[in-house]
Amino acid sequence: MLIAQMTDIHIGFDPDAKPEELNRIRFRAVLDRVLNLPTAPDLLVLSGDLTDHGDADSFTKTAAILAECPCPLLPLVGNHDTREELLRAFSETGHEGGFVHYLVEQDGLRILCLDTFEPGRHGGAFCEERARWLRARLDEAPGTPVLIFMHHPPIVSGIGWMDPAPDEEWIERFGAAIAGHETHIEAIHCGHLHRPITTRFRGVPLSVTPSVAPLVALDLNEISPDKADNRALITTEPPSFALHCWDGRNLVTHYETVGDWEVLASYGEHLKPMIREMFSERA
Repeated sequence: MLIAQMTDIHIGFDPDAKPEELNRIRFRAVLDRVLNLPTAPDLLVLSGDLTDHGDADSFTKTAAILAECPCPLLPLVGNHDTREELLRAFSETGHEGGFVHYLVEQDGLRILCLDTFEPGRHGGAFCEERARWLRARLDEAPGTPVLIFMHHPPIVSGIGWMDPAPDEEWIERFGAAIAGHETHIEAIHCGHLHRPITTRFRGVPLSVTPSVAPLVALDLNEISPDKADNRALITTEPPSFALHCWDGRNLVTHYETVGDWEVLASYGEHLKPMIREMFSERA
């Protein structure tokens, strides 16, 4: 099973740009690449911040671009979105108790899409009700492989202006909810930070998929909210996506940036000896 992940699209950041806003151009380019992969994905996860203001017009535009996508969509709510407009635009999205969280089961893998949104807050949130829902989903199938998607990473990345405090209550609550199930959580995949990042959370592999919208600059120096130092914050690095490959036992993730490049080698007759030699070494 192949699961494509796109995150932080931010449609509506500059809606009046001509001929089209940059984020929509980047979104179309990434979606075109995803839908024309050598092997088509089985699912497409949209892990939050689909829009920049959570408005109906931006969600309508986003849904229209995705209308031709042949595989099921798994949208998550991010801090720039609104639950109401997301559910209106993607009416088949799972939700329960006022939260956009749901379970998808396929090929022996339980995919848990979580809701870390709190209106009026940039950072993440994970209340007791959401923690109980997550714990119940983990408890009902102990030992079954799980893959978690959530918008906000419950980690400190070193990019100070984007990070939570390390001891925020929502992070502790999320950690308590997965306690005892760490060995069968294959990975946690997030968005929000607009950069490729890998680490671990409570022993579980955790990765951040880089954004479709412009990326956050890589600067790990401390930042002061009271002193502007003219550092770069946002860059025009190419948009990206992730492709998660599940073979029934193992999960492997690939990341690709989207842009123009040339093919330097193709698999023709002249390269068969090299390929055969590489296969022979597996014996």
